[in-house]
Amino acid sequence: MAIIVNLDVMMARRKMSLNELSSKIDLTLSNLSILKTGKAKAVRFSTLEAICKALNCQPGDILEYIEDEV
Repeated sequence: MAIIVNLDVMMARRKMSLNELSSKIDLTLSNLSILKTGKAKAVRFSTLEAICKALNCQPGDILEYIEDEV
């Protein structure tokens, strides 16, 4: 099971930098970078909500499930 974080894709579509998104959602650059690179173990719903609001998107635009090949 793999959850893929497509935050960088949505940021590119909205032409928004990491710094700009960080200031809009009041999250540190390092924490946002961890999420963007897919290294995060968890994400709070409040953070996901803030990201979706700032990027004008749905959670499914950011998170994607890919089934592992057996």
